[in-house]
Amino acid sequence: MASLTVENYVKTIYLIATREATGSAVTTGALAQSLSVSPGTVTGMLKTLSEANLATYAPYEGAKLTQAGQRLALKVLRRHRLVELFLAHTLKMPWDEVHEEAEHLEHAVSERLVDRIEVHLGFPSVDPHGDPIPRADGTFTEPEGKPLTTFPRNSRFRVVRVVDQDSAFLRYLSESGLDLGADGEIVENRPEAGAMILSIRGRMLALGHEAGAKVLVVPELTD
Repeated sequence: MASLTVENYVKTIYLIATREATGSAVTTGALAQSLSVSPGTVTGMLKTLSEANLATYAPYEGAKLTQAGQRLALKVLRRHRLVELFLAHTLKMPWDEVHEEAEHLEHAVSERLVDRIEVHLGFPSVDPHGDPIPRADGTFTEPEGKPLTTFPRNSRFRVVRVVDQDSAFLRYLSESGLDLGADGEIVENRPEAGAMILSIRGRMLALGHEAGAKVLVVPELTD
């Protein structure tokens, strides 16, 4: 069984690689920043992952997960996201609290318990933030949705995913009415100013492009 540290590393490599979507190796600097450790610590761990055939590592380039590493990363993400959804739906914890709790529990729950949670929740496809939940075989369906910032003015939308689980950011979205499933309209979108104005539940909201890029939406058709 992989250690907690190994699981954290493969999961983080997978998430960074997915986010950047360039196909290039994940750098030691990016890993050090995400895991809040020194680059030297990352280098040592990447050598360990390489020896375990979970990643390939080249100095000054970074690391890529092997097929075994990807399978492990998806297994950890499956645990994490199902635990998040269980905490949110069954224990009614707010979406800005479940990520931190799941970070601890993902290493403690058994695969049998995770499977029971999945059945209990009705085989869900996404977690409380709209991220896809891998199935037991490692497959998943990528949710639809594009960054809010890519839509023009007068577009109606529905929030389907948030790609930043920072608790303060999620609380801000909740206070602004931009929860998962919320719908609204883009009143103004000014890329040159890095800002947009939204109409959410009858309220006007000014939102920066940096925040808007983390909110994925789908078009909401009007009658």
